[in-house]
Amino acid sequence: MNDSQLLRYSRHIFLDEIGIHGQQRLLDSHALVIGAGGLGCPAAIYLASAGVGTISIYDPDIVDITNLQRQIAHDTFTLGMQKVESIKIRLNAINPEVIVNAIPRILAGDELEKMVRRSDVVLDCSDNFKTRYEVNAVCVKNRIPLITGAAIYLEGHLCTFDFRNSATPCYFCLYDTNLNVADMRCSVMGVFSPLTGVIGSMQAAEAIKLLGDFGTTIAGRLQVLDINSMTWESLVFEKNASCEVCSVK
Repeated sequence: MNDSQLLRYSRHIFLDEIGIHGQQRLLDSHALVIGAGGLGCPAAIYLASAGVGTISIYDPDIVDITNLQRQIAHDTFTLGMQKVESIKIRLNAINPEVIVNAIPRILAGDELEKMVRRSDVVLDCSDNFKTRYEVNAVCVKNRIPLITGAAIYLEGHLCTFDFRNSATPCYFCLYDTNLNVADMRCSVMGVFSPLTGVIGSMQAAEAIKLLGDFGTTIAGRLQVLDINSMTWESLVFEKNASCEVCSVK
């Protein structure tokens, strides 16, 4: 770590829980962020500012004026631009030392498998269950930690799955496809703008703790925030012995 980095990250290094060695672990890490919207923007901004060395971001969409109410990495000057290119500009402005891979397409199939294997942590900031289920399955298979978030209306959800531990439950244990849960998207349902900032920032916090190897994550709990009443509910859930994704066949 050079003198410039020691100064840039000094407020982390001052923390006993992180220190120089923890900060170096962040610099050597690769985070995969799926989605450059309401959750992906704050998550990626904090990952970059914290010095996570490589951040790969996937999103097929372009910046629309309706995004600017909550997607804080984008602005009026990047309207019509690919979201991943817009967020890359923002991250490079905050921390030019971070390598940002901006890929303007949906991450799925073989490419998802390849990218998960190359990553130290995955942040699912998508807005649909199809993606969440697929990302979960690939992370389980490759034993890569996954942090998933959701925000709709005035309610936010946050989960961390540390698949390095074979006893950890997975997303499918929590949301079985048999539940027929309908996708609820901000484009048609509405969302309170600061809520996405809270959940996305907490996704980044969980990722930084995992990458820096300190603290305790919320693995095994679903955190639910009702921002209207500003109350948190913590729901403990366990590995489903009959889960078709994470249980031993």
